[in-house]
Amino acid sequence: MIASPLLAAPAPSLASVTFLNVDNGATVSSPVHLELAVKGYDVWPASEGVVPGTGHFHVIVDRASSEKLEEGDVIPFDATHLHYGKGQVSVDVPLTPGKHTLTLQFANALHESYGEAEREDISITVQ
Repeated sequence: MIASPLLAAPAPSLASVTFLNVDNGATVSSPVHLELAVKGYDVWPASEGVVPGTGHFHVIVDRASSEKLEEGDVIPFDATHLHYGKGQVSVDVPLTPGKHTLTLQFANALHESYGEAEREDISITVQ
């Protein structure tokens, strides 16, 4: 199988994403302020088009366990899939009180997921 030139991702061991300021298990207030970081890619606005080694963040609220978002899958546009296509690395996410899972996913300008290596899940409680 030939790799897609649109995905041209670094080796999984070199790439990762993380929530910088909120740890797994944290108790937070809404809106939840998130600082986002990626290693192995450059953050670029989606309007720049597909450029190998670049992309932007998505935060998925309460991702269904059946939603795998494999490499190349397009991230849906809906109320739970938050797209930060302007290249944002600091965002505020309004959430209802209770337990939530946040998934940070990096994707290219076409909103095609870079896969599991560029994804992080955390569980939080909103007061």
